[in-house]
Amino acid sequence: MIKNDSFYNQIFKLVLPIIIQNLLSAAVSSSDVIMLNYVGQSSISAVSLASQYAGVLFMLFYGLGTGATMLCAQYYGKGDMQAIQVVEGIALRFSLIVSFVFAGFALLAPDIMMLLFTNDAELIAIGASYLRFMSIAYLCWGITEVYLSVLRSIGRVVISTTLNVLAFTLNIFLNAVFIFGLFGAPKLGAMGVAIATSSSRVIELVGCFIVSFLSKDIKLDFRYLFVKNKLLFSDFVRLSLPAVLNDLSWSVAFSMYSVIIGHLGTDAVAANSFVIVARNFGTILCFGMASAGGILLGKILGENHLEEARSGAKKLMKLTVITGAIGGLMILVSIPFVLRYAALTDQAMHYLKYMLLINTYYVMGAAVNTTLIAGVFRAGGDSRFGFICDTIDMWCYAVPLGFIAAFVLKLPVMWVYFLLCTDEFVKWPWVFKHYWSGKWLNNITRDDLFVENEKER
Repeated sequence: MIKNDSFYNQIFKLVLPIIIQNLLSAAVSSSDVIMLNYVGQSSISAVSLASQYAGVLFMLFYGLGTGATMLCAQYYGKGDMQAIQVVEGIALRFSLIVSFVFAGFALLAPDIMMLLFTNDAELIAIGASYLRFMSIAYLCWGITEVYLSVLRSIGRVVISTTLNVLAFTLNIFLNAVFIFGLFGAPKLGAMGVAIATSSSRVIELVGCFIVSFLSKDIKLDFRYLFVKNKLLFSDFVRLSLPAVLNDLSWSVAFSMYSVIIGHLGTDAVAANSFVIVARNFGTILCFGMASAGGILLGKILGENHLEEARSGAKKLMKLTVITGAIGGLMILVSIPFVLRYAALTDQAMHYLKYMLLINTYYVMGAAVNTTLIAGVFRAGGDSRFGFICDTIDMWCYAVPLGFIAAFVLKLPVMWVYFLLCTDEFVKWPWVFKHYWSGKWLNNITRDDLFVENEKER
């Protein structure tokens, strides 16, 4: 049992490696934009649009990883390591299918994928070359994301962070090599970003196999792809499906923001590229807190300490408000530096300034909702509420509002952007009501899982 006075100690032990991991992930994204800034605005815009697919794919893997984490964290609290291994195999079945689908489209039909976001021939050509080489990264990602999610769910955050540090550091280094043609390599521009990303993902996958070989308990064992357990499979689908649909619904809707902005001109797209980088850094602390909180609360619930979990959630919310405020302040402080070094047109610079100002408060809405929906609620196996809430918010409110504002009312770019950034705050009343109800406090583990499985044989 985790004592109340040690909750903060436990959370900070988990959150520090996750923050480092998220920081490096944001650094990779920023290095793409910063380095492509010296290549040209078209390259920045094309990669920004094409990378929306990686964003959707990440949310799919994140949803599958969340489903695995919900079960694995609680079974870890229960002490059932065999169940964790079987859950990992189930998650890998789904992630590999998704990986092959995305990789196939990226390899064979990248032009068609780019047409969804823009009709600019130059951006389509650049983005297609980027997507074609990203197909390798998509394949590797489907394996590593599930395995690292399982490791994090049982508290092995240092191992998963170390592998991410290796991949992200290599990615930044190779970005420079292939974008600028260092050490005799060809200057490949946007294509070089994809090659760097795929190369680093291959190395990360190799690292996962090495960790698996050395591990005494949780391994990356593909034999578990074929292990059948009806109860665990049923639980995984019941918990993961809403999480996957939630993350997919949210990420596709968020990509629609890029579709809207993409049709407002290259100046708006280029400005938004820099804003995404700044926002990624601004949300590092609060998103890390949500991930760590979900893992710790899941373990507490798996031990069947429901009231302790309720108390821990209250403390987690206090930390979220603090980290959200810090994130907004970070974006505010970064504005002069971003405006100084961004090589954009005057109009794009104007958009960039006010987009950044809007994000100084937007991160608080994102922080609170992420902590509650993706952290607290999912720790107790409650993924259905988030799916319903986000789907209604994004598809019945934010996306239609954005399209109407941009293409029917033809409002100025900044008004369109401002309206899009109201999405997080609209759902606060329902999110807080669900949090206070305590309906998310559930122990989702089962007893005698493999006894029943043996009887079926």
